[in-house]
Amino acid sequence: MSEQNRTYKIVLSGGGTGGHIYPAIAIANHLKDRFPNAEFLFVGAKDRMEMEKVPQAGYKIKGLWISGIQRKLTLKNVVFPLKLISSLWNARKIVKSFKPDIAIGTGGFASGPLLYMAAIKNIPCLIQEQNSYPGITNKLLAKKAQKICVAYDGLERFFPKDKIIKTGNPVRQDLLNIESKTLQSKDFFNLKHGKYTLLVLGGSLGARRINELIEKKLDFLNTQNVQVIWQCGTLYYNQYKIYNNTKDIQVYPFLNNMDFAYAAADIIISRAGASSVSELCIVGKPVIFIPSPNVAEDHQTKNALSIVNKEAAILIKEEDLEVDFENKFSQLIQSSGNQKKLGANIKKLALVNATKEISDEVVKLLKK
Repeated sequence: MSEQNRTYKIVLSGGGTGGHIYPAIAIANHLKDRFPNAEFLFVGAKDRMEMEKVPQAGYKIKGLWISGIQRKLTLKNVVFPLKLISSLWNARKIVKSFKPDIAIGTGGFASGPLLYMAAIKNIPCLIQEQNSYPGITNKLLAKKAQKICVAYDGLERFFPKDKIIKTGNPVRQDLLNIESKTLQSKDFFNLKHGKYTLLVLGGSLGARRINELIEKKLDFLNTQNVQVIWQCGTLYYNQYKIYNNTKDIQVYPFLNNMDFAYAAADIIISRAGASSVSELCIVGKPVIFIPSPNVAEDHQTKNALSIVNKEAAILIKEEDLEVDFENKFSQLIQSSGNQKKLGANIKKLALVNATKEISDEVVKLLKK
C-alpha cells in the first residue's frame, strides 16, 4: 500500500494555551497532507481553549476533566486527585475505542493521562517539547515515550539522551512568506502607510503587565509616530476595548490572522513562550521580549536570552519596564540600522522545517 493510502489512526493531545495547541494542529495538518486517509482525534482539557480552536481547524476533539496542580495551597488542589482519576479513566476509554496507531503529545494537562494510557497499551508515543525548560507533564512522560522532539540544546538534563531529536517547534506554515503580504496586511488592518506599526502580543490569554505598560505608554507611542495592533488577550479585552480606534490603536482579544499581523508589524513586543519565539525567528522582525516571570524555572527568560545572546532581540524584564522601556523603544525606533540588524539576526535562528522533521519521526514510529 502506498504511503498516500495508509489509513492510520492518530491521536494528538496538548492544550491549555496556544503554545501547546498550535504545534499539535501544525503536526496534524502535515500528517494529513501525507496520509489523506488517516483518521485524527484530539484530546484536550474541558473548558480550555483547545475545545474551540481544534474544531475551528477542522478536527474532532474529546475533553478530559483535568487541570494542573496549583503551586500554592488552594481548594483546587483538593479536587485534583478526583480529576486525575476521572481523566485517566476517560483517556483509557478513548484509547480503547479509537485504537490509535500512535499518540502525539505537545504538553499541557490533558496530554499526561492520554499518553500514559496509550503507553500502557504499547502504542508508540512521541512528545514534542517546545521550551528550553520542560513542563512537569512531559518530564513525567519521558520514560514512556519512544521519541522526544525538542527545540533547544541541553535538554538531556531532563530527558533520556537517546530519545532526543532537535527539530525546532512547529509553526504555522502561512508565516513562511509574509514579506509578500505587507501591503495587503496594512490595508486589512486599515493602517496608515506612513506610520510605524507596533504589534503587541501577550499570549493567547493575555499578559497583565504588558497590557498595563501599553495603556500607560499610549501617549508616548503617539509621540513616536507609532500605530498599535494590541492583542490584549481574552481575559483583558473588556478592560481595554475603550482604547479601540483612539490615537491609531486597535485592540483585539485574539488575532486569528497572525500572518497578516506579523506582516503589518515593524516592531513586535512579545512574551517569550516557546512557540512565540519560534514564530518570531521565522518572521524576522525586530522584537522586544518581555518574558513572564510567573512560569516554571523562569523558562521564558531563558528562551529570550537564547535569542538576545546572539544579538537578535532586545530583552526587558518586567521589573525594569518603568526605567528602561521608553529609552530602549525610542533608541530602536530611531535606528533603522539596528532594526535591520535585529531582524536579520533573528531570522538566522529560524528552524523552518520543524513540522516536517517531527512528521518524519512520527512516520518512522508508524512503520515500526
